[in-house]
Amino acid sequence: MPALVIQTAFLGDVVLTTPLLSALAAKHGPVDVVTTPIAGPLLETHPAVRTVIPYDKGGRDRGWAGVRSLARRLKAERYACAYLPHRSLRTAALALLARIPSRIGFSGGWSFLYTEACPKPSVGHESDRLLALANEAPGAYPPHLRPTAADEQAAAALVTGAYVALAPGSIWGSKRWPYYPALAASLAERVTVVAVGGTDDVELGDQIVAAVRPSGRRAVNACGKLTLRQSAALIGQAIVLVTNDSAPLHLATAMGTPIVALFGPTVTEFGFGPLRAGDVALGVDPLQCRPCSSHGPPQCPLGHHRCLRELTVAAVIAAIEELGALRRRS
Repeated sequence: MPALVIQTAFLGDVVLTTPLLSALAAKHGPVDVVTTPIAGPLLETHPAVRTVIPYDKGGRDRGWAGVRSLARRLKAERYACAYLPHRSLRTAALALLARIPSRIGFSGGWSFLYTEACPKPSVGHESDRLLALANEAPGAYPPHLRPTAADEQAAAALVTGAYVALAPGSIWGSKRWPYYPALAASLAERVTVVAVGGTDDVELGDQIVAAVRPSGRRAVNACGKLTLRQSAALIGQAIVLVTNDSAPLHLATAMGTPIVALFGPTVTEFGFGPLRAGDVALGVDPLQCRPCSSHGPPQCPLGHHRCLRELTVAAVIAAIEELGALRRRS
């Protein structure tokens, strides 16, 4: 039987688990993965994955009844080993109740439920830290996604020619940079602008399009118009992505798109910044209140949001130009 990986954390965490999947597939063959329904389609086409098992922990599978039900399904597969990158009671309980004989995870509050616990590296990028579960060196495998040809075609049908992608959303309100419309208005003089995101970001995308409209230039609001895998393809076709500290950053990393990432309440030292050499992370460094939390609260605890309000449009445009992205458009 293949190895099982249980990763039901946030979408970005799932993307950053793909190096671990590749490492485990090299050892065991393609792996099975338990993940969230939203992340599942991203992994269905990954070459390291045999089967995706959706686990709707916030919906139909919620609570301990859902845990026990899924554990019974997993038990029937007779997995020999499970890798548990997400340190949570639910993950540990799933593997234990499924009677998987070898359960490997990181040391922590629930590691007494594992058969093997290893320390999680405290420094480095999260994708590299997760590779420690497979005893692989940092950088051995990069984050990687593989949209289908149909996904690529759906993205290409939405916008033609070179474009800059802007990802204005985040589920954490304090992570949202407030000047995307102004940035779009400035960039639109030189290149097409496309807003990317989910259905919750449609209004933010509309604001970007509205800011560009007076110039007569082109802007596209793709928020909520594509599946997640199609959105990854759209980001993959962009000449650069400007994004908050949110899932699109990791989609761009996995698709090889140049990145300008804007960090406010969080910092890259947490391990979730751009990974590739040349990509840029911007932040207002002198603020003593930064970082204020591991994820970023719904709103600034001090009410001023200086960590992102003081990050200027001019600084972002300078970073884009430093990448050379606008020179590469054709």
